Amino acid sequence: MDEQVRNGQDHGADPVRTRDTGRYQKEYVQSFVEKWDELIDWEARADSEGQFFIDILKARGKQKVLDVATGTGFHSVQLLKAGFDVTSADGNAEMLTKAFENARRRDLMLHTVHADWRWLNKDVHGKYDAIICLGNSFTHLHDEMDRRRALAEFYAALKWDGLLVLDQRNYDSILDEGFSTQHKYYYCGDKVTAEPEHIDDGLARFRYSFPDGSVFHLNMFPLRKTYTRNLMQEVGFQRIKTYGDFQETYQENAPDFFVHVAEKEHHDA
Repeated sequence: MDEQVRNGQDHGADPVRTRDTGRYQKEYVQSFVEKWDELIDWEARADSEGQFFIDILKARGKQKVLDVATGTGFHSVQLLKAGFDVTSADGNAEMLTKAFENARRRDLMLHTVHADWRWLNKDVHGKYDAIICLGNSFTHLHDEMDRRRALAEFYAALKWDGLLVLDQRNYDSILDEGFSTQHKYYYCGDKVTAEPEHIDDGLARFRYSFPDGSVFHLNMFPLRKTYTRNLMQEVGFQRIKTYGDFQETYQENAPDFFVHVAEKEHHDA
């Protein structure tokens, strides 16, 4: 509890019982947001991802992109540099401020929108060629109705032939075999640890430890791969391809992360 008070986070007297979608607003306190880029390590992450997301979007002729989980701006900046028309949204105002500053330092201007996914189209207007929801962000939705509603909002914000790119941790492996990761792709900061403190079918509570001794936590819902794919299909997405750590072929328990590429339009084989 002392750690939470010192860092501004508060998960209550019994943190593993805190399973609320709205909680992320209190989890991403300013002091945590300021350290987030230590966890990501932009240069290392850019090297590990390569052109994966850019190639996915360009191969399908997508230009107008909505980044619904902007965070500190990593993917929005990469796509802007690659020539895409990007709108950057996030439910956390501190994250958007940090993203705007990160872009400005790179002589780029972010078009930012503060928006909750569950009411996305109230704040974000127009139709997009593609939506990206990256950084394991979808895991912040603890209630199934919230997940369905968010996916339906994504679906509605896309053009008829739009594309949703959504990633998640490989929670199947964590739940079934225990936690093991090299932070090779997503969390590349070599002096930061991100590991589960508690895991059950309804909660993954991760502990983030930084070199200065500060510690933060995130309470997330452990999405299983098949469950996420089924939700997408039930909302209306017609074809879904899932990559493991950016590879088409992989062993189910091997990847740290899955990337789902879901198409709104049905393509005949």
